Amino acid sequence: MITVMRAGPLTTVQDLGRPGFAHLGVPRSGALDQVALRRANALVGNGMGAAGLETTLMGCALRFEVAARAAVAGAEAVVRVDKQPVAEDVFEVPAGAVLDIGRARRGVRSYVAVAGGIDVEPVLGSRSTDTLSGLGPPRLTDGLSLPIGLLVDSPSAAALPRVAPSTDGPLVLGVRIGPRDDWFETAGLFAEAYEISPVSNRVGCRLAGSALTRTKAGELPSEGVVLGAVQVPADGQPLIFLADHPTTGGYPVIGVVEDVAPLAQARPGTTVRFRAID
Repeated sequence: MITVMRAGPLTTVQDLGRPGFAHLGVPRSGALDQVALRRANALVGNGMGAAGLETTLMGCALRFEVAARAAVAGAEAVVRVDKQPVAEDVFEVPAGAVLDIGRARRGVRSYVAVAGGIDVEPVLGSRSTDTLSGLGPPRLTDGLSLPIGLLVDSPSAAALPRVAPSTDGPLVLGVRIGPRDDWFETAGLFAEAYEISPVSNRVGCRLAGSALTRTKAGELPSEGVVLGAVQVPADGQPLIFLADHPTTGGYPVIGVVEDVAPLAQARPGTTVRFRAID
């Protein structure tokens, strides 16, 4: 019922993910900015777990074969229906009309919800696209058709205020040190600021700055890693694992970030600092 006219550089189907399968080598995946997806779903009357679309920087364009209610949340962008700007976060799209989400002016990822949800086939209980493993539906391409489901829930959006992506000052991320902090001079993690690298993606946020100094030589056998794990590759530049992260890794993990949500809307070049959490 939806035809993709312009897929954008990376637009994927996302819900709240598939937790509980790490022991099988399957990460959670799901929307990077879950607050934005929940808000968009609430605005159109969907349940919080309904699948929507996650765009990256350049948005996307969708032709609706049937009339539907839609909402856009997350990154600030110009939203148009048949080339006419839409002022509200939730709006009606007539049959045959084209919904166009433009370039992100602030933030990175916009979330598009449609009443009834994007009704692609679930995999392990989730409709999320996992860009690392390939589980779930493929990333959007021009000409792809997407089905819309039936609206079954009607929650209120009153408790979900609009949250604008922050661009003021550096991001300060709380991190719990360990398990391999004894492999590094950990003071270096907090001494200076890092910048988000342009090669960051849904798998991980790569940071550029002063390389961390190793205190132990050698290599580790692969061990489990979790969402927010701060892994330190051979170049000494920290990497923060995000939703599509692998479930094991061989580089040492110096700590785990308490909340990776701010990274969902942080652009390359954004300054990042760490603070220690007991």
